[in-house]
Amino acid sequence: MTPTSEPPTPPTTLLIENVHIAPVAGPEIPSGHIIVEGDRIAALGPGPAPLTPGARRVDGSGCLATPGLVNTHHHLYQWASQGLAQDATLFEWLVALYDVWAAMDAEVVRGAATAGLGWLALAGCTTSSDHHYVFPKGRGDLFAAGIEAAREIGVRFHPARGSMDRGRSHGGLPPDEVVEELDDVLAATAEAIDAHHDPSPSSMVRVAVAPCSPFSVSARLMTESAALARARGVRLHTHLAETLDEDEHCVEQFGMRPVDYMDKLGWLGPDVWLAHAVHLSDGDIVKLARTGTGSAHCPSSNARLGAGIARVSEMLRQGANVGLGVDGSASSELTSLAGEMRQALLFQRARYGPHALSARQALELATLGGARNLGREAELGSLEPGKLADVVLWRTGGPFAAAVADPVCALVFGPPPPVALVLVGGRTVVEDGELRTTPHDAAGRAGADAHRRLTRLAAEHGFTAAREIHH
Repeated sequence: MTPTSEPPTPPTTLLIENVHIAPVAGPEIPSGHIIVEGDRIAALGPGPAPLTPGARRVDGSGCLATPGLVNTHHHLYQWASQGLAQDATLFEWLVALYDVWAAMDAEVVRGAATAGLGWLALAGCTTSSDHHYVFPKGRGDLFAAGIEAAREIGVRFHPARGSMDRGRSHGGLPPDEVVEELDDVLAATAEAIDAHHDPSPSSMVRVAVAPCSPFSVSARLMTESAALARARGVRLHTHLAETLDEDEHCVEQFGMRPVDYMDKLGWLGPDVWLAHAVHLSDGDIVKLARTGTGSAHCPSSNARLGAGIARVSEMLRQGANVGLGVDGSASSELTSLAGEMRQALLFQRARYGPHALSARQALELATLGGARNLGREAELGSLEPGKLADVVLWRTGGPFAAAVADPVCALVFGPPPPVALVLVGGRTVVEDGELRTTPHDAAGRAGADAHRRLTRLAAEHGFTAAREIHH
């Protein structure tokens, strides 16, 4: 039976008027309207909307309308472990935190995901992936806990069932207690797809297959995961080329650099997107573009861990698809996807000059680029008739922001403007800066409770926050 993931039925007709529209695909409309019928965009154009008796009307004066933002890499459970290992490299950070994460349970994941997804929605994110790869035994259904949180918040969710089978005793980084046996991974992943994956065009939940990384996963798990995903018609995701340490590890362990290793394992193609892709050669970029392999650029996390700056401008010039990702909250504290548009733009310009990335290119990374990574460019990522009504209204005409003549510039160059409205499939998720699908303050408290619970559980295992903050 195909899982159903439909949200409550939205109002029949909604009209957004007097709004500057940045559809991403197609020319901008300085003052226009958007008509939403059910969960779809029915029409958009210049001038006022036609009279429609019984429709809900929204005055978008002073607002910019964009597609909902699409987050293509995250680790929501990490909301409960923010602020630790503040001065560490990636490998140091992982070694410090794996033992903390080994204490998590489904209650921690549910609370962390509720806060994390609520935080994303409040800044215009309507679709988020989540790469969960730590599964300590006997801690409940951690994968389902994230899906439950997404259903409560009301955002589209692409949970990626991660895995690790190379613990410290086999040359990997994670402690043995959080890795899984290969057969158990494949069985649990197949069960997650059967239970939760909804391939329908209006889907709220789609599952991906996502072994963690080359330094925590065996070659056999990578190849068999790819075979499983392709047999079930779902997408593939993993971390790759995030740091120079990883590059050296792959050469030492496998005799080749990360992208070549992925190519050998059959892990390049239009059904794959890679997190980070910071340390790429010219040939790597060409190979990603030629195979249609996407990547999720996570500028704040890469900077926080000192990993480097991805060659996004060069990737785009070669025709490779790039989306944006917040990455785990523990390496990108309190970061929103809207903020990552600005970080992406500034980092590319710092590296390549002021023509490296424009505001509108950054917006495309966060919308249509993300939708392509998730295989949903036919449904999401731009404002076009027939696409899902995932729409954000940003207050770019407020008393301070109105001094910026170009509303897209105001959105990307500065801090994220206040959000007037977030629609997911025509359903109101955020209005006037407040969550409308679940009690606003309760969502934040869920994250704080998850942090306290994980801190207590980790302390029972001998790991304390005081020890790990500057570890």
